[in-house]
Amino acid sequence: MSVHGWPGRALSAALALALLTVATPAHAAPGDPGGKLAPDLRAQLASGRTTTFWAVLRDRADLGPARRAAGKERSARVYSAATGLAARSQKGLRAMLEARKASFTPYWIANTVRVTGDAGLAAAVAARPEVSRVLADKTVPLPKVSPAATLPGVRDGAQTLEWNLDRIRVPRVWDEFRDRGEGIVVATVDTGVQWDHPALAAAYRGRAADGSVNHDYNWFDPTGLCTDGVPCDNAGHGSHTTGTMVGLDGDHAYGVAPGAKWIAAKGCESNGCSTASLLAAGQWIVAPTDRAGNNPRPDLAPDVVNNSWGGWGFDPWYAQIVDAWVAAGIFPAFSNGNAGPGCATAGSPGNYTHAYASGAYDAAGLVASFSSRGSGQDGSVKPNISAPGVDVVSSIPGGYASYSGTSMASPHTAGTVALLWSAVPALRRDVAATRQVLDITAGDADDVSCGGTPADNNVYGEGRLDAYAAVSGARQPSGTLTGTVTSDGAPAAGATVDVSGPVSRQSTTGADGTYRLALLPEGSYRTTVTKYGFRTATGTVEVKAGDTVRFDIALEAAPTGTISGTVIGSQGPIAEATVALTGTPAAVHTDGYGKFRLTAPLGRYELTVTPSGGCDAAQTRTVDLTGDMELDIPLASRWDAYGYSCIRSTSGYVEGTERVDPPSPDDAAVEVQLPFPVWFYGRYQPHAWVSTNGQIAFDSGVDTAYNNVAIPDPLPPNNAISAFWDDLYVDEEAGIYTATVNDRFIVEWRNVRFYADTTQRISVSVEIARDGTIATHYRGLQGVLASGGSATIGIENADGTDGLQFSFGTSPVTEGSGVTFRPPSVPVARR
Repeated sequence: MSVHGWPGRALSAALALALLTVATPAHAAPGDPGGKLAPDLRAQLASGRTTTFWAVLRDRADLGPARRAAGKERSARVYSAATGLAARSQKGLRAMLEARKASFTPYWIANTVRVTGDAGLAAAVAARPEVSRVLADKTVPLPKVSPAATLPGVRDGAQTLEWNLDRIRVPRVWDEFRDRGEGIVVATVDTGVQWDHPALAAAYRGRAADGSVNHDYNWFDPTGLCTDGVPCDNAGHGSHTTGTMVGLDGDHAYGVAPGAKWIAAKGCESNGCSTASLLAAGQWIVAPTDRAGNNPRPDLAPDVVNNSWGGWGFDPWYAQIVDAWVAAGIFPAFSNGNAGPGCATAGSPGNYTHAYASGAYDAAGLVASFSSRGSGQDGSVKPNISAPGVDVVSSIPGGYASYSGTSMASPHTAGTVALLWSAVPALRRDVAATRQVLDITAGDADDVSCGGTPADNNVYGEGRLDAYAAVSGARQPSGTLTGTVTSDGAPAAGATVDVSGPVSRQSTTGADGTYRLALLPEGSYRTTVTKYGFRTATGTVEVKAGDTVRFDIALEAAPTGTISGTVIGSQGPIAEATVALTGTPAAVHTDGYGKFRLTAPLGRYELTVTPSGGCDAAQTRTVDLTGDMELDIPLASRWDAYGYSCIRSTSGYVEGTERVDPPSPDDAAVEVQLPFPVWFYGRYQPHAWVSTNGQIAFDSGVDTAYNNVAIPDPLPPNNAISAFWDDLYVDEEAGIYTATVNDRFIVEWRNVRFYADTTQRISVSVEIARDGTIATHYRGLQGVLASGGSATIGIENADGTDGLQFSFGTSPVTEGSGVTFRPPSVPVARR
């Protein structure tokens, strides 16, 4: 079985809060001048022990001159500006730390200093005026990765073509344009690379034509885990992603750009990526050094850097690094995350506006269920594009393996940029123009379930990556259309600009109201500008090859009306239900009394009401908005085919009393003794097994899968209660407990943590009554994952053909909430 590649639901949002902006000081605690110490750091320091923390300085380097430079001079100017600013602004802090004989490491890429010391030292650091915040040290955990049981295709040296390369049409690029990425250098920040792997050795920049090897400036290991400064990969992940960019073993290609060269920085240790390693790797990309980290040379910076890592939610901690790469003309390819299928699951840094993130699709062209959806920073569409990411075969230390994940998708995009820059040198280091080439040549994939348009949405982004269309389009003579869209003299961000003529193209205005449409063949174009809430504007422009034409548009506001009312379910008014107008950005949530208020331009709409949990059925109706209107919306209860229904609850958490220990804290199950047979889907269940991943199953062959799916589903695990099915971990601070209270059997997962993030936890209690009623309860929620956005909650019959799913890919869990599943009043045979 192949599994998700590892940028899953991981990066702790507590890390960096202030590496991008200066935070407003919180209420100062004793020994915390100005409230600069992060709460989790204060807790660590309270024990009196020495710990590692980060001093974030206020000043930021001016990268404007670098953006205006050309070629490799851009990296040199980024390096000069950032190191100069760090030397000046950190001077006083470094002197103080040296005087105290403290252990510290300065970084210029994000103007931070890593310090090891006690509470007194932390307070002294926080007291300095140049310091913005003092943060706890964090590690990004590596999600689990395992190879497929079998490998598709031939692995004996015969010529075969991997499905993923065929799907993005790279063979046509190789054959028609004689372009395999020659002259381009791609880099990876990952777990390392087996440099002498048969598929990777020839493309390593450190290998000379005569076969001699020099690892200086081509390999960097801030983790110190590789022996004698020789590249290694102790996890396999980095070798796999590098192979997808450049891999070639004899006549068998695994990589998109097998003619490009690769270099690598080991930003991730054996089972996680430390903040220190990721920052060190980030600045090495701008200015590679020798293996000891000395004698930096910005002239040896790569063209493209792939980052198949990241985490949950928006966290600006790596933004300065991404901005520096872009200013240096280094294309920043990122995975979008593996926390799908829920909306708003795109992970940082991929969800940054300046990062170019890839989602994943399978051999059928369908988005992978795990592929994270947007939106991203400031409402930007994420992912930017989608690429093959399911059962992708590539190199790992000692062989080959098939992995799945957006980790596998991003290297396809990075490799395509290498092909583009090799074929069209004028694009090299022009990150903005390259993004637009990728965007406009992607194959549209219509899925607006998480917002956006059919051409650019938060599921597929701009669509499916097409390397041949990108390279062939960039090579053709063309012109550019640019301009600014305004309303009442102010920039109109998020307006859609469509042109139709010799070709059809679409662009979206940025925060400053500007748009840019490149690769337009010469001819006349009808231009249509739309923005929700405004009247459509049109015009005609003439585009000539080699020219840039400017077309500015002023929009007029459209008349509006307001829909207000109450959403009512079987238990009364429904809070947190989504009320939306299909095909528009107009969407609101009901308040605690089920009330909503939605303003939109006048017109006919399809109005959809969707509860956050699954006890009430969604409803869609047509509304004609001709002015202000009142509209109450009753929702019907839901049942599965057998007759189970459910209701929400807000009390009743019962703790277990008897601890039971599974054979492993991760992906394991333990049998528990039932005090009475449990009625479940038409028969009495005499045995039960409790999984570490939040499930109770009534089959002896219980599957402990951590990769939860929507239910019902014929694939195992089946015949189960998914109280909170997610990738959970029962560490030393957690436990599984059972109890029997009257006619109820209790199973409790107490203070279990999420595998993806050690800082996020939840407690779950399940009551199973003799009559078959099942009640789940939730408390002790810590972190966004505890809201259930990446979990499955529901029940399912023995063969996965029937079930009642309360939630999957939504976030209905709140502190003290719960859900009760009720069987039919009269037991009947299972249908």
